Amino acid sequence: MKSGYISIIGKPNVGKSTLLNRLLKIKLSIVTAKPQTTRKRILGILTEGEYQCYFLDTPGLIEPAYELQEQMVKQIRRATKDADLIIWIVDPWFKSEDFPEKLLESCKKKPLICVINKIDIVPKTKLLPIIDKLKKINIKEIIPISAINGDGIEKLKKAIFKYLPEGPFLYPVDDLSDSPERFFVAELIRERVFESFKKEIPYSTCVVIDEFKEREKGKDYIRALIYVERKSQKGILIGKNGKALKKVGAEARKEIENFLGREVYLELWVKVKEKWRKDRKFLKELGY
Repeated sequence: MKSGYISIIGKPNVGKSTLLNRLLKIKLSIVTAKPQTTRKRILGILTEGEYQCYFLDTPGLIEPAYELQEQMVKQIRRATKDADLIIWIVDPWFKSEDFPEKLLESCKKKPLICVINKIDIVPKTKLLPIIDKLKKINIKEIIPISAINGDGIEKLKKAIFKYLPEGPFLYPVDDLSDSPERFFVAELIRERVFESFKKEIPYSTCVVIDEFKEREKGKDYIRALIYVERKSQKGILIGKNGKALKKVGAEARKEIENFLGREVYLELWVKVKEKWRKDRKFLKELGY
């Protein structure tokens, strides 16, 4: 038996969460077209035969500008420190200076697999110069893939299984994550906010599950609080006659029911928490 932790790292929007979802064959991490959608480290568990992989999906590699981003970067560092194997994702627009040398300096002894994602949207000739650049770095494997359509995924899995250390399974074979349902429900609501609004609104919001009641008869009851930083943002999020918030709620409810496999009654409230992204105490309450 082989098992181990695999940290997935890379710049924003290179496809880390899409890759995790593809590997697990289920939507575990939320995915949007906007960068920096992932804020917390997410553990995804893949069990196949004699292998059990613990994938750590991480926020995008950025230079932090405020406390929330500082905490996001800390999560990346912890994930690489805890990992037995590191998957570094790049896209076809990779530049040599994008290599996270400082981050990986303390992980030199750990196997590093480089994944070139999004090969479905560029000609193969575009990949050759990138591969040449990557060969100059100490990488165990360079694997081109498309996380969207699945090209190269089986080859990637074989490489992962190859470098996993020997060890017992840490989780039951049916488990997909160690996070509670509340976490994923909050993420699905936040995903709809990201998809529904532009500019600063998505980045100024966070979601807290205030109440989650499972019922034997009837729908489960979920009450979620969406925090924003300014009153003007609250008005935009709610919309005229509450239409914008109702739309977010209706779309989120469908996603939540699909994830949980049961019907829910979802109630959304919007609250103002000024400068919450810079508030270390509040971020600690949120689990950072």
